[in-house]
Amino acid sequence: MSIEICTIGGFSEVGRNSTAIKVDDEVVILDMGLHMENYIRHTEDSDVRQHTAKELLAVEAVPNYDLIKDWKNVVGIVPSHGHLDHIGAIPFMAPLFPKVPIVCTPYTAEVIRRILKDERIKTPNKIISVNPNSTYQLSKKITIELVNITHSIPHAALIVVHTPYGKLVYANDYKIDRQPTLGKKPNFARMKAIGQEKPLALFIESLYANAHKKTPSEAVAKQMLKDVMLGVHAEGKGMIVTTFSSHLARLKSIIEFGKKLNRKIVFIGRSLSKYVKAGETVGIVNFTQDIEIVSHRDKVEKMLRRIMREGKEKYLIVCTGHQGEPRAVLSRLGRGEHHYKFSPGDLVVFSCQVIPVKVNKENRSKLENNLKSHGVRLFTEIHVSGHASREDHRDLIEMIQPQHIIPSHAGPDKTKFMAELAKEMGYDKKHIHIMADGKRLKLS
Repeated sequence: MSIEICTIGGFSEVGRNSTAIKVDDEVVILDMGLHMENYIRHTEDSDVRQHTAKELLAVEAVPNYDLIKDWKNVVGIVPSHGHLDHIGAIPFMAPLFPKVPIVCTPYTAEVIRRILKDERIKTPNKIISVNPNSTYQLSKKITIELVNITHSIPHAALIVVHTPYGKLVYANDYKIDRQPTLGKKPNFARMKAIGQEKPLALFIESLYANAHKKTPSEAVAKQMLKDVMLGVHAEGKGMIVTTFSSHLARLKSIIEFGKKLNRKIVFIGRSLSKYVKAGETVGIVNFTQDIEIVSHRDKVEKMLRRIMREGKEKYLIVCTGHQGEPRAVLSRLGRGEHHYKFSPGDLVVFSCQVIPVKVNKENRSKLENNLKSHGVRLFTEIHVSGHASREDHRDLIEMIQPQHIIPSHAGPDKTKFMAELAKEMGYDKKHIHIMADGKRLKLS
């Protein structure tokens, strides 16, 4: 009887999320993500296919699976959801385990397939879709269950690892949203039922464990958008909105308000095309009945010429580039590299927040300064987080009732607050485990 955990990535930093769980001689890997800042810095001006796993490992952009090279029998790779800090390393690192299936919810699976197709990368791993609130048997001793949870992307899941020695619950990116604007509420009934069985351990994200509040519902973000898009005088003005390409719920609201403004809605950018079309493929949304999507550079320029010719006040542009990425559409517009021309009083709405790493802060500052030089009206932080806060964590812990708590998805500057919460809730030091990348923990 043995359960051992290796915290491969995402425990000393935000990013590179990956955790391995060994049940006797069988191993399941949960998440296989990128460290986004390191990855972008290294690959920004190059063809992704030129970069090897070894090279990306050297710049700390991908998880290091040498940490479990003595764990021979990997039976599954199970991503929790479709964000790149959880799935982005799959094209490079999954081939290290060529016979191992990738098992995840349908939207996550489709996003992975589209990333592989877009980057023209092939992987030998079979991709298996499992519906939310369903189980999949990986081996004799490991069955995984994907319990519906809310986040800022569809089909996010709490991963429950069923073993002969107890259950382990992996909550690595979630919020508790009782009023989602797309998709279903969290499966509270199932989480409470799992809690009745006193799971062995709970991995729990810690980004906002020090925020003494509950993270607001996506319904709040929708109202914020409404107040800006419909409540600000924009007649005769251009309007551009940018947000996370994977945030289909937010995009749904943007489309709704664009239609009320009687504007033609155009989505511009490769990542928007990728995530929207993935959502349409699995039947989550049907945006293309109301919008046009343009992704290729030559077609983008053609579309922008058309918008200027017909009148930008007739259009709502939704585009990539909210973090100030230099090559993204919005940055290029700010630098005047397209035929789209800003006029004083045009609206630019950032329905997002800056991911707080140095490169993003710098890029975003440059972008905002460029936009201000054109005299546009900037609306920033029209957003609510997809991450749980301290009181959400309290609710989840009370539902799951784990024997052990393992703070994740952050470094010690954040995970310490989760440890404090656990102590506040009656857990002793023996049952709270502050981990770091590359550490191992035996639970039985």
